[in-house]
Amino acid sequence: MLWNSALVAFGGFFGAMARFGISKWMKQIYPSSFPFATLLINLIGSFLLGYIVGKGWNASWNLLFGTGFMGAFTTFSTFKFESIAFYVHKQWKSFILYLALSYLFGLLLAFLGMKAASM
Repeated sequence: MLWNSALVAFGGFFGAMARFGISKWMKQIYPSSFPFATLLINLIGSFLLGYIVGKGWNASWNLLFGTGFMGAFTTFSTFKFESIAFYVHKQWKSFILYLALSYLFGLLLAFLGMKAASM
């Protein structure tokens, strides 16, 4: 049990650091009120998690990469917070675009990740 917790924590540390780095980099390149960084991170995460699931790795690798790294790398709470902010500020186009891109491409990329893993 302690080993499993360590795997999740270790993966989570690197996932959070990767998210922080990519988010900071994206905000410098594309300064915008639209959350491009969160969108990119979550779409990358969808593909990678699909790939991990498709590979059928053993439990330890799934804990390290699937639960730990990907759990900290992707950010459902930030996605929801940013979506609600668009809604509250009545930025309807951004609200609908963000939800549509996140859900549609998130599912598509997860399936593509699974397909890529089986090749």
